[in-house]
Amino acid sequence: MGIYAIRDHASGHLLLGASRNVHAALNRARFELRMGKHADRVLQAEWYRSGVEGLDFQVLELVKERGDSGFDYAGELKALEQRHRELQGLAP
Repeated sequence: MGIYAIRDHASGHLLLGASRNVHAALNRARFELRMGKHADRVLQAEWYRSGVEGLDFQVLELVKERGDSGFDYAGELKALEQRHRELQGLAP
């Protein structure tokens, strides 16, 4: 679980996300782009222009599993995503 990013090389457009399974989220994004069904129109347009080579898919930060069963993973992911948004100068 962690934070991921997809960046359009041509425009610099950045999509940040948080997921309990970042690798699956990135795979889903690639699938949606291949199918022409991704919700982010800027990324979809770049995919049509240059395919996977036009986009950068990254895992930015992973959250380690904790032994504490009461740990708030959702809250941790939300805080990390907000921190990465601030670092990138993106709106909350």
